[in-house]
Amino acid sequence: MTQTPELPLREAAPEPAPVPGRRRPHRAWSVAAVTFLTLIGAAGFASLPGLLIEPLHAEFHWSRGTIGFAVSVNLALYGLTAPFAAALMDRFGIRRVVAVALTVIAVGAGLTVFMTTSLQLVLYWGVLVGLGSGSMALAFAATVTGRWFTARRGLVTGILTAAGASGQLIFLPALSWIVERYDWRPAAVTVALAALAVVPLVWLLLRDHPADVGVAPYGAAEFVPKPPPQRGAARRALRALVSAARTGPFWLLAGTFAICGATTNGLVKTHFVPAAHDHGMPMTAAASLLAVIGIFDIAGTIASGWFTDRFHTRRLLATYYGLRGLSLMFLPLLLSDTVHPPMVFFIVFYGLDWVATVPPTLALCREHYGDDAAIVFGWVLAAHQVGAALIAFLGGLARDAFGTYNPVWYASGALCAVAALMALVIRQGRAGAADGRVAAG
Repeated sequence: MTQTPELPLREAAPEPAPVPGRRRPHRAWSVAAVTFLTLIGAAGFASLPGLLIEPLHAEFHWSRGTIGFAVSVNLALYGLTAPFAAALMDRFGIRRVVAVALTVIAVGAGLTVFMTTSLQLVLYWGVLVGLGSGSMALAFAATVTGRWFTARRGLVTGILTAAGASGQLIFLPALSWIVERYDWRPAAVTVALAALAVVPLVWLLLRDHPADVGVAPYGAAEFVPKPPPQRGAARRALRALVSAARTGPFWLLAGTFAICGATTNGLVKTHFVPAAHDHGMPMTAAASLLAVIGIFDIAGTIASGWFTDRFHTRRLLATYYGLRGLSLMFLPLLLSDTVHPPMVFFIVFYGLDWVATVPPTLALCREHYGDDAAIVFGWVLAAHQVGAALIAFLGGLARDAFGTYNPVWYASGALCAVAALMALVIRQGRAGAADGRVAAG
């Protein structure tokens, strides 16, 4: 009896040979494009908290500290969920985790329409939206770049990080107009629908691994088989934390990134609009300035990814934090009831620096922690969000206590100076010692 030979597995198939005279883009770029669009669609929920402080204070008479606490719970859970999300993506796949996360965000944002107590604000916006956003976060971008790209990782990381800014650019002016023209509830519904609209895009177009479509990662010399699902996601995330916590670079990266979160998401994204409103600036004008930050954030983050592929990461980080601290020190002098040229200069300058810290921070995680880099970066991101949560809460308390945000701006500028010094003492990782950045350092 003749035995039929077994067909080779799809995962072991080499990348199909290109048709002569026609070179198709690598599939990794289409996956990166879907990831970018997904992060844009999910960015709407991150744009809303700063716009809610004044309307919720006016309608429910909740203190700014109380509203800031709900935002801080959201930011903290966003960060604390991220390392487990990276491990869950290894266990269940990127598509499933991201689709569920977007659905949870939509449910949480939608339920806020019916809330009547501050506890419900904490539960719906703080817990549900926080868990959903944390299940994507930057761990999503880190996992995609780690699986699909061997070359151009810094550049792709910068592009995907800029997606949040692109979403902010799209959603902030629209949401502020809705809040001012109608109410905060239609704005919350808009966020919920935006998150839901992205779910079919993720499910139909995103793929978990290059082996799923029979190609090698972009820039890889040979085909990489898809690894088996990694069980014990929580155990793996905690094991990576315990291992990384024994090293000095982890605490320095976590500390600098906590200050990064405190001075961006926690401070400017949450409190810039109400601070500008305190000086008589209309909410739509202040929100439009935040959106302009998003324009220059895109350019700054992509440029930072390009720099990260070529220059010393520690010095890049120190430069970014030092310049950010200087700009925050000048901000109290610039706030007024109108948009004037010095304020526009601040917005441009700050926008270029907003999340430029992400590509070099992720690169340092890869240098020091290898295969666990995405999970370790998730813990570093957790520190980022804990820092953001503290300032979101303390900023509201400071405004209630002092009647002004000025002490918070000055304190944040000083923190950035500390972060710059911390970045300079991070030692070079083993992986980084072999590339061209050492020559630049």
